[in-house]
Amino acid sequence: MLKSYLLAGALVVTMSGAVLAQQMNRPTGGMDRSTTGPERSTDGTLRGPGAGSMDQSTTGVTGTKPQFLTTLPQNALLVSNIHNQNVYDPQENKLGEVKDLVLDRGGKVSAAIISVGGFLGMGEKDVAVAFSDLQATERNNKWWLTVNATKDELKNATGFRFDKNKGLWTLGSK
Repeated sequence: MLKSYLLAGALVVTMSGAVLAQQMNRPTGGMDRSTTGPERSTDGTLRGPGAGSMDQSTTGVTGTKPQFLTTLPQNALLVSNIHNQNVYDPQENKLGEVKDLVLDRGGKVSAAIISVGGFLGMGEKDVAVAFSDLQATERNNKWWLTVNATKDELKNATGFRFDKNKGLWTLGSK
């Protein structure tokens, strides 16, 4: 259940990163800094346009509305087609399973955490593979994930473990 929440959170971060990037790339129409909204002065009060309409306890809130999309890319790869899916080598030998996806602060998926080895959860090792090295193709109406590596190469790769207290992946095996 926790993995589902983390996956949903990662998807939200990805989507909000894309929307933020679109917002930041919009032309400003020649607006100068004084028309962008209130600023906090040295004594902590808000000054400038819109200062009276903004709650002072909401620092960092821009007040912009989200963009609602009317279309989605037809060739998009969904997180639900990757998470918890088996990963194979080019010879179709099962290597492991995608346990998590790692996003950078810009919302781009940078790595896939793949669990390799072990039996019934014992002796598994979690390794990070660059997301760009993970290939996804559709076979018989199902997603087929491959990476150009052997099981031994993955077993010998640097291990990671999920730190539940920090909520992130750190170096070191389970």
